[in-house]
Amino acid sequence: MSSEVLVSRPHYDSRAVAQGVPQREPPVEPDVPQPSSGSATAGYRSAKYSAGEWFSNYHTILQQAGADQHEARSIQRESKTLYQDTETATLKTQAQGTRLLGGRLQEIHHWKSELQRHIEQLLADTEALLALKSRLEKALDATETPYAIATDNLNCRTRRLGPDLVRDTVEEELLKEVDLIRSVQALLKRTTAQVVSQIKMNREAKQTLELDWSDKYQAYNFDDQSGRYSNMSLATQHHPSSATVQDQVSNGTSWTKFTQDNLSKALQEEQATNSLRVLVERVLQDTSEDLRVQCSTVDRAFSQRCEELIEAKTQLEMRLAQILEQIGAQERNIVALQQAIHNKEAPLRVAQSRLYLRSLRPNMELCRDEPQFSLEGEVRQIDATLASLHQQLSEARGSLSHLEESRITLEKDINCKTHSLFIEREKCMTHRKRYPAVSTLSGY
Repeated sequence: MSSEVLVSRPHYDSRAVAQGVPQREPPVEPDVPQPSSGSATAGYRSAKYSAGEWFSNYHTILQQAGADQHEARSIQRESKTLYQDTETATLKTQAQGTRLLGGRLQEIHHWKSELQRHIEQLLADTEALLALKSRLEKALDATETPYAIATDNLNCRTRRLGPDLVRDTVEEELLKEVDLIRSVQALLKRTTAQVVSQIKMNREAKQTLELDWSDKYQAYNFDDQSGRYSNMSLATQHHPSSATVQDQVSNGTSWTKFTQDNLSKALQEEQATNSLRVLVERVLQDTSEDLRVQCSTVDRAFSQRCEELIEAKTQLEMRLAQILEQIGAQERNIVALQQAIHNKEAPLRVAQSRLYLRSLRPNMELCRDEPQFSLEGEVRQIDATLASLHQQLSEARGSLSHLEESRITLEKDINCKTHSLFIEREKCMTHRKRYPAVSTLSGY
């Protein structure tokens, strides 16, 4: 064994040192010999604590325990106050967040309802415009029938004969009708283009509102789910990075302004749609009425023209009947004149034969006596009568020739009027019965 004596070191409380509690210095042992514990320790220093160390040690332990107890109580009081305050603040903050989420839900619901209302309005406006577009297309197709009728009437009237081929009121009204139909067709095409453009803008505005509505629908669901979370919810978990402010996010003002701008654009399109619908209705009504008014004007012109033709044809037929009667009378007159001339041949031969025989009397018997004068006067009278009859016959024949020419002219003109009346009444007016009604021209 080693001859060195093992001496224990004084005890120091490390907690007291750590907490800054001053350590008592170990008492200085007097340089006096300690009593021996037995014969085995004779000649060696004792390894046991002294009484002073013993007192010092347990007094130090008591003081340290008291300090630790005081510190624990202080920490407990502070901890109780802290967790009570933080619990109240946390619950208050959580309740405020829940209340704000509820308010946000109401705000999102309000704007979502406004978006839904305008989406439905735009959808209804678009459907109405599509119906108007269909009416415009039907009205445009319906104008082809009046155009075909008017052009066919003009073509048919070019086949009128001779003096009836005139530029009358009917032709002027038909040309007006053709020009009117062309202008109506151009107007309907322009209006249809406006409707198509407005339908496109309505669909674009509706798509913008639907995207905004969809975003708000998702945001509403997220906020609604967030508002339903509680401290007892099992679906909650830690997301440390969720509190970090994200880039490119909107604020309350820009969020509201974005939706208001979308709704303002939608409202503009709704107002433009209403104005366009009124315009289209007025265009359809005005064009159909204008076409029907012009159709009535043309029909009246046709009716008046047919009356004029009928009257002219009647007068010509009456005059032809008179001419025919006059031709018959003139022919009988010619026959009578010819018979009268023929009847003068025998008396003339008798008078001339008498004069010839009496010119053969001999000598003094060749006397210009009363019979001679009478016979000569008779011959002159018969010659004058024959000259008058031949002159009258010539005039009668000339008159008959003129009557025949008049008859031919009248018959030709009657045929011309009959042909014109057939074109006007049977061709044109019959064809015009197919003219569309106002409802058809309005696109129904």
